[in-house]
Amino acid sequence: MSTIERAEVFVASPGRTFVTLRITTSDGVTGLGDATLNGRELAVAAYLRDHVVPLLIGKDPARIEDMWQYLYRGAYWRRGPVTMTAIAAVDVALWDIKGKVAGLPVYQLLGGRSRDGVMVYGHASGADVPELLDDVARFRDLGYQAVRAQAAVPGVGTYGVRKGTRSSYEPASTALPEEQPWSTPAYLDFAPTYLAAVREHLGFGFHLLHDVHHRLTPLEAAQFGKRVEECRLFWMEDPTPAENQESFRLIRQHTTTPIAVGEVLTSIWDVQTLITEQLIDYVRTTVVHAGGITHLRRIFDLAALYQVRTGSHGATDLSPVTLAAAVHVDLTVPNFGVQEYMEHAAETMEVFRSTVRFDAGALDVADDVPGLGVEYDEKAAAAFPYEPKYLPVARRLDGSVHDW
Repeated sequence: MSTIERAEVFVASPGRTFVTLRITTSDGVTGLGDATLNGRELAVAAYLRDHVVPLLIGKDPARIEDMWQYLYRGAYWRRGPVTMTAIAAVDVALWDIKGKVAGLPVYQLLGGRSRDGVMVYGHASGADVPELLDDVARFRDLGYQAVRAQAAVPGVGTYGVRKGTRSSYEPASTALPEEQPWSTPAYLDFAPTYLAAVREHLGFGFHLLHDVHHRLTPLEAAQFGKRVEECRLFWMEDPTPAENQESFRLIRQHTTTPIAVGEVLTSIWDVQTLITEQLIDYVRTTVVHAGGITHLRRIFDLAALYQVRTGSHGATDLSPVTLAAAVHVDLTVPNFGVQEYMEHAAETMEVFRSTVRFDAGALDVADDVPGLGVEYDEKAAAAFPYEPKYLPVARRLDGSVHDW
């Protein structure tokens, strides 16, 4: 019987900081898992190295469900982003191994294709409205069928706007958190106007998304959603912090704008009320932070019962391993909605060799590549030593801390 012979944790910063787990079996088969938790990467790396890796050696890599339960229930201290990200890394690596042993891509092990490709959305932004309109048009010209739109609030700035000549939005850029000003009244006055401008100038022939990024109270979110209904948004994302799931009832009572939530939530219990009471339309939990493929499927299966669709987080703080795993899951689930997608930096792709491909607004994987279809180049990674970077912190104009 094949057993787990070695498990290695790599931390490197090729464009972004990534924590990667590589498991090797006694038969020489390797599997990759992503263990990246943006701004807290070393916490997960230590959790894996010090507490999880010793438990893996000698175990049967084929017993994926048993390993998931062993790492979740066996730790006693359950859930939370560090624990669930570490479990996800092991889970995804074992699915990668199982696919390679079977000689099949992971999506085949999950039941096969439900669709030919995975629709993604891009991230358009601008320092002002004309710049945003140009950027949305650019994404449409690239073939995107869905585009997220964010513009800087005059005199304040806002979440999701690219800086300088970067090709994608990159918030984690400094060794200590950047402190950014925030004004909710200014945002509420301005954001609906630029979303309306996108529709006025570019029409309704594509899906339009917007990320509120936890900035509003439930009542403010209800007001915002009501005001932008004529824009026919695909969704408004994270309109209010989701720790209190019941708060979404108030938003739901006042607007028909679809709601997407979940990128910072890590388990089925974190989204249970949101899903079962149909308080959201899209669940955004992702492979790397919600316990891997095994647990993400449970969340998506629950969502399917309540006509909630998927819309997994997919920014560049998630490595190409997570992107590949997400696409394999997206291809199979019946209630797929959309997949977030940001093109990784060239340095990132020097380290991660992926078979995931973008074409005509969709992602797909190779049918003839077993496992996840991603390889990790340890030698290339050595050229990108760890660089600490933090996400920003938002402060209201009076100096108090606000949700970022």
